[in-house]
Amino acid sequence: MKLTNALSTPLTVVSLSVASLLCATTASAETVSLVSPDGKINVTISDEKHPSYSVTFNDQPVIVNSKLGMEFKATDGFTEGFTITDVAKNSHEGQWELPWGERKTVTDHHNEIVVTYKHERDQVNQFAIRFRAFNDGVGFRYEVPKQNGLETVEITDELTEFAIDAPNKATAWWIPSRGWNRYEYVYNTTPVESIDRAHTPLTFKLENGTHVSIHEAALVDYAGMTIDQRRPGTLKADLTPWSDGIRVKTAGAFKTPWRTIQISKDAVGLLNSDLILNLNEPNKLGDVSWVEPGKYVGIWWGMHIGENTWGSGEKHGATTNETIRYMDFAAKHGFDGVLVEGWNYGWDDDWYSNGDIFNFTKPYPDFDLAKISAHGESIGVRLIGHHETSGSVTNYRNQMGDAFDLYEKHGVRQVKTGYVADGGRIKRVDENGVVRYEWHDGQFMAGEYLHNIKEAAKRKISINTHEPIKDTGLRRTYPNWIAREGARGQEFNAWGSPPNPPEHAAILPYTRMLSGPMDFTPGIFDMGFKGLGADTDRPQTTLAKQLALYVVLYSPIQMAADLPRNYEANLPAFQFIKDVPTDWQQSIAIAGEVGDYVAFARHERNGDDWYLGALTDEQARTLKLPLDFLAKGKKYEAQIYRDGKNAEWINNPYEMIIEKQQVDANTVLTLPLATSGGAAIRFKAL
Repeated sequence: MKLTNALSTPLTVVSLSVASLLCATTASAETVSLVSPDGKINVTISDEKHPSYSVTFNDQPVIVNSKLGMEFKATDGFTEGFTITDVAKNSHEGQWELPWGERKTVTDHHNEIVVTYKHERDQVNQFAIRFRAFNDGVGFRYEVPKQNGLETVEITDELTEFAIDAPNKATAWWIPSRGWNRYEYVYNTTPVESIDRAHTPLTFKLENGTHVSIHEAALVDYAGMTIDQRRPGTLKADLTPWSDGIRVKTAGAFKTPWRTIQISKDAVGLLNSDLILNLNEPNKLGDVSWVEPGKYVGIWWGMHIGENTWGSGEKHGATTNETIRYMDFAAKHGFDGVLVEGWNYGWDDDWYSNGDIFNFTKPYPDFDLAKISAHGESIGVRLIGHHETSGSVTNYRNQMGDAFDLYEKHGVRQVKTGYVADGGRIKRVDENGVVRYEWHDGQFMAGEYLHNIKEAAKRKISINTHEPIKDTGLRRTYPNWIAREGARGQEFNAWGSPPNPPEHAAILPYTRMLSGPMDFTPGIFDMGFKGLGADTDRPQTTLAKQLALYVVLYSPIQMAADLPRNYEANLPAFQFIKDVPTDWQQSIAIAGEVGDYVAFARHERNGDDWYLGALTDEQARTLKLPLDFLAKGKKYEAQIYRDGKNAEWINNPYEMIIEKQQVDANTVLTLPLATSGGAAIRFKAL
């Protein structure tokens, strides 16, 4: 199917615009309100003492009175003394299409208010805040016009707050920010009052059961926002700084990313939200039919478990013969591509310290790029490229054009990039030749990641970013940004010490996955490569849970991460990985609680089959799932892969039952899940 710009144009639009001018001297013009289309979310914006806002849901507080504004290095900031002088209101209802994704059609229904604040002083005296209220949450951003005193802008602080009432009675799921390991931490489950500095999405459950997640959308040319708790319950935007301490550098008029607050009466509602995508701009790339979802295998896991090396030598993984062997395996089982890491010069010795010597166009002598690409073309399997920078981004940028040209010449259509470096150790060389060190989520790297995406798009190449800046929905605007890492993935189960705990995959959907697709790399069949037990570096899951990950943790490019021999030793279980699509007509979260369990149903694009994935934490549990998402009046063959009667993740992870039964939309399916277990189901339309 050919996909064009038309897919980003609303299919149906109903809009209403109302504008009114409020006099700055009118005492009654201190607060204005915005209500979501369903009337359940109410935003109040005020100029009393200082710019501020609050949010309620079903008449209960979600965000209590919270400051707005920002401060600048050389001029007065947007703090006290500002009054509301102008208010413009709009409503919008429409639909647009995703070229690939969790669903094909996205509904955008929101009410909007633009509030202009002014000050009596002569300079730096005006800014506006645009609020949008959806049925699933709120987004707002600062819009700063050109004005005297802001010819050159250096933001030293954004004052935005997300104040939470009763923080000792609200539960949060969060990872620390501004740390050496970027986003790759085990999640904390604590009262909100125990949050220190945290990455977003930051998810919490209020005392009344309301679920909330704070994040941002459309992060472009701005510092990433982390959350700092100044006082118990006062969560404040903490922008990641440049190496010189300035948070954001710009000039003239500018707009910030959207600050987002997703709101739901339950945990499942967060998973069914499209708020982040709706706050991003439409596709800017035009025809993106060349962006191809699919599944892949790769020369990757063997390095992590010590069978191969990235560097050259007798255990070198990225050889011509090994790549061709993987390509033949991929072709035999219907996979689209083969990822190869370690093919280019620079991997010898401590490669994570070698960023300056990586060469992105020079293969090792035992890797024949031309022969490999020709073989892949002959059997219908593409080579998936790889660029590891080890955080030396200037070296990478200087070679990026040539590197992408080489891949384009050899038919490579997807590239995995890597930025392995400790937090705060991204190496850039400035215009004077001075070495500076930046954060992965600072303004500089926000620009670098996007530059990489744009350069790749010129060659019709899609990018899967590892050690990324967090996803903020830019896949809508640049559909070739096909996936990212940005959390603890499968590799931590090889050497994580500790590996990902059983609850990890039951937390990710409600936190990291709210931001967008993740290249988690599921599908490990050999859980005992270092032996079983509770204290071994290995996947702390059952085999059935590994299958469930293909449905639960969304990615348009899912990897079958294990070694080919382990799949060939268990072809019945492997069949589900071969069958499951990566591109969906519709996705519905049907059950779950944060950190405990989750169940997703997804409907394949261009077909009638549905798929279901369910998984649990360290607690065994039985789920009763109504299948009312299935088409009414149709029969389906449920091909079920579930934990066996005696399965448990510590010593018996492999016991799995594969069975079939006929079902329809009236069926209630009972699924027993073992400790850290799961179930994966194909509903084949009859």
